[in-house]
Order: sequence, then structure tokens, then C-alpha cells
Amino acid sequence: MTIFRLLLVAIAVAVMLTAGSLPGRAQDKGLAYVVSYIEVAPHSRTAALALLRSLRRASLKEPGNGGFDVLERFDRPQQFAILETWKDAKAQTDHAATASTKQVRDTLKPLLVAPYDERPHFGFAVGSSKSPAGALYVLTHVDFVGLKKDEGLAALKQLSAESAKEPGILRFDVLQQTNRPNHVTLIGIWPSKAALEAHEQAAHTRKFRDELLPIGGALFDQRFYRGK
Repeated sequence: MTIFRLLLVAIAVAVMLTAGSLPGRAQDKGLAYVVSYIEVAPHSRTAALALLRSLRRASLKEPGNGGFDVLERFDRPQQFAILETWKDAKAQTDHAATASTKQVRDTLKPLLVAPYDERPHFGFAVGSSKSPAGALYVLTHVDFVGLKKDEGLAALKQLSAESAKEPGILRFDVLQQTNRPNHVTLIGIWPSKAALEAHEQAAHTRKFRDELLPIGGALFDQRFYRGK
């Protein structure tokens, strides 16, 4: 095969790969993502929510902030989650050191029934997202047996690409924990329960669940939230 023909083949392959990829679904190690889980005593739910909302107001004003969502779990309203996006790790570190952040954390401590669980991530497969009022948030923790990490991440990348094509989906991102690369968080936002159920019954979702079973390190931990 001549050099010219090799060049033509290489160009054709590149075009096919580009056509087969979904725009906006990419790995992004620049942005810093944080997913935190907070659980308080049931009688402290109202006070905790007020504190988390005050933290959101302050955080959204900070330089480098790209989003700060406060979520409440549907079936256990005393459990919350926070989704943070920062332009880089330094912006997130600076945020953690602010007086407002420290004050909220200190005031929240007596209300907690478990430690404040803060998990830094980077974007493994992320795209644009929307989070309108009334949307259904689903946070799913997935981890893989150490030697099967790369196999699992490849399966998640395919799931992300296929899920992002679903009609009505608002967000489907895969975040990889910075300190435990075999642990990932899936962030899905749907406009309705019906849209979520369609996703769960889709062929690509069932295929991923089949592939996950022999390589997963824990139960498929899926939690449902609403924005607060």
C-alpha cells in the first residue's frame, strides 16, 4: 500500500470516528467537581436545609464557581447531596477555606448523624446540562474491581454516549473520583419519572448493567433527589 493510500485510509478512519462520537461528551480533567453527601437527624432537616441554601448563595458568588446544586433525597428528606463545579482544583480549595464555608460546616456539625462525605472528582465523560425546577436528579455510585477498572470505564463511556441521545434527558455525566479512580459517580437529570423509566429500560442501560455485574465492586447504588 502506498503512502498516499495509507493517508486516505487514516483520513477515512478519523472521519468515521468523529461522525460516531457525540459532540460535547468528553473527558475534562481541568474542571473540579465535588459530590457531597450530608445526613442529619430527621428533626434537624429544616435547619440543615437553611444552612445548605446559605452556603449555595455564598458559593455562587465566588470566583471560579460553575454551579452549586443543593439536593434533597425523595425517600429520606433528612439526606442531602451537593453538586459543585469549579474552574479548577485551586478554586475549589479556596472555596473550602472561606469563612462562610467554614461557618456553615461548623454550624452543621451538631446536626449530623454521619460525617460530611465530600468526594472530589474530575469529569470522565461530561457534556452540557440543564437543571430546571421540578427535574428528577439521580446520583449513582459505581465502583469496579481494581483490575477491571478500565473495562468498566469503557462500558460507562459507551453508556454515557448512548444515554445522552435519549429524548428529553437533561444531563448524564460520568465523574471519576480523584483519589479512587475505580469509583465513579453518575449524575443524571430527567424531566420526569417516565423519562427516567424509559432510560432504565433502554437496551444500552440493560447492556451496561449486564456488563457491570461480574466486574462491579459493590451494589449499584442509585439515589433519587429533587433540587432545593
